[in-house]
Amino acid sequence: MKTLKNHVVLFDAECPMCSVYTKAFVKTGMLDGNGRSAYQQMPENTCPVYDRQRAVNEIALVDLKSGEVTYGIKSLFKIIGNACPVFGPLFTLKPFIWLMSKLYAFISYNRRVIIPPTNAGANFAYQPTFKKHYRIAYLLFTWFFTGFILSAYAHLLTGLVPLGNAYREYMICGGQIIFQGLVICAFERKEAWTYLGNMMTISFAGSLLLLIPLTVSRWFTFGPEVYTLCFLGVAGLMLLEHIRRTKLLNLGYTLTITWVTYRIILLVLILNLN
Repeated sequence: MKTLKNHVVLFDAECPMCSVYTKAFVKTGMLDGNGRSAYQQMPENTCPVYDRQRAVNEIALVDLKSGEVTYGIKSLFKIIGNACPVFGPLFTLKPFIWLMSKLYAFISYNRRVIIPPTNAGANFAYQPTFKKHYRIAYLLFTWFFTGFILSAYAHLLTGLVPLGNAYREYMICGGQIIFQGLVICAFERKEAWTYLGNMMTISFAGSLLLLIPLTVSRWFTFGPEVYTLCFLGVAGLMLLEHIRRTKLLNLGYTLTITWVTYRIILLVLILNLN
């Protein structure tokens, strides 16, 4: 694998995801040993021509010889294309560049609600720009796939939990977004989009865990009791993660209480209306 020498990629030290994949570039030899640095620790005079705010939003790759800087998906294409030239032609196709740029932006502008940041560099002058349309897109994405997986899983619970119509899980999940949104807007409006992003990451992660028993059910037959226990186990993990994330956001326990209350009320209604 060919190493891209005399380049340094600037990553977000507060983003565990960014740290992992840039470290992988170094470990696999795509970049040399000094090929990554946190932008929070980068002296301003190292490369005076790079856009510091843009580097926060889109990962920057600095050519230490020429001073040229690339951002976002173009930085990744440059690193991967150098290591694996077979991908070079693909990385020059405009439709592919456009599609991957949108996907990159979708992940980048939501990265801090996908994986919460650490406290490192919390006082750094430059912070990621908030893009409302990317956050709304993220909420819609997680809502749809969470509802889709839960709708499939609901069939495994029949016998203990009545099977609803095809839209029940979508309405429950969407209702949670609206309900929790109203709650947080009542006392901490400025954190609403951040909290909702974190909440839907928890819901999406929980639904992904349910794919395990859902997949197992294709080869082995168990009673609804087993799948209900799996569901409760995942719900317990989601509760712990909700508590952890609201603590990181300094939001206290109110949102966790309302999050649980909403679920309990819906469960009671489902059991009594069927």
